[in-house]
Amino acid sequence: MRCVFAGTPDVAVPSLDAIAASGHELVGVVTRPDAPTGRGRKLVASPVAQRAEELGVPVLKPDHPRDPAFQEQLKALAPDVCPVVAYGALLPQSALDIPEHGWVNLHFSLLPSYRGAAPVQRAIWEGEEITGATTFRIVKELDAGPTYGLMTQTIRPDDTAGTLLAKLAEGGAGLLVATLDGIADGSLVAREQPSDGITYAAKINPEDAQITWTHPAAGIERQIRACSPAPGAWTLLDGERFKIGPVQLTDEKLEPGTLEVRKNEVLVGTGTVAVRLGTAKANGRKEMSAADWARGARVESGVRFEA
Repeated sequence: MRCVFAGTPDVAVPSLDAIAASGHELVGVVTRPDAPTGRGRKLVASPVAQRAEELGVPVLKPDHPRDPAFQEQLKALAPDVCPVVAYGALLPQSALDIPEHGWVNLHFSLLPSYRGAAPVQRAIWEGEEITGATTFRIVKELDAGPTYGLMTQTIRPDDTAGTLLAKLAEGGAGLLVATLDGIADGSLVAREQPSDGITYAAKINPEDAQITWTHPAAGIERQIRACSPAPGAWTLLDGERFKIGPVQLTDEKLEPGTLEVRKNEVLVGTGTVAVRLGTAKANGRKEMSAADWARGARVESGVRFEA
């Protein structure tokens, strides 16, 4: 089939590569416009755009997919199907209707659970043991279209949103190509999602990532992993944001937010047991182990994070 791939961030690149290497014809790529990045706010092409250019595939960067000029360009490419991974813009019906087989999305959850922007982060935060990825045909309602196939993935106790998403991106790339194969030969038929079991995974904003030290340790530990690497879990120290990487539960007790600094570790109290800090990043400083941070900053036991 003739495919126009739509995607933007790094997590979409494995699927782009898999389609380019498949028996399908990759005739174009749709991605978000170049965005300002870094201190100089220089415009930089998305990871998908950069990879597409390396592959020699035409790249379309509409301000919005409802733009008539973009839709005319898409029609000219004559796609049979538009596979999608984390494109980042809502698709109007006029665009959805262009390819015969529609836009087929790879979503990183087991639908109908965790529809929405942050399925991987929310699955970790909620303590799920299993997640996965689903391919489905996009309709106007959010992540509600009929599904084609799925894969499952165990969530390890040490998985962060970053490590789990990387595994789903790699495994999901194969699922997406297999879905396209099934659509092409007629062996795969989409099935409507069940009406029960629907949950939503709202985007995690920086404000959501603030740690409340009076909460139970297990919930804090999951929150930090869910927010790693982005937006990054944080707390306040001397009125400034202080980022914290994954932590470990202990069987010790400390007052919520209170630090105990030892030779090779730093503990902090929660509403239940204390946790052992992993990495730490003070404002304007590099990320380092919590023990190295405490030594360098001469932090003493009894210092408190704001709860």
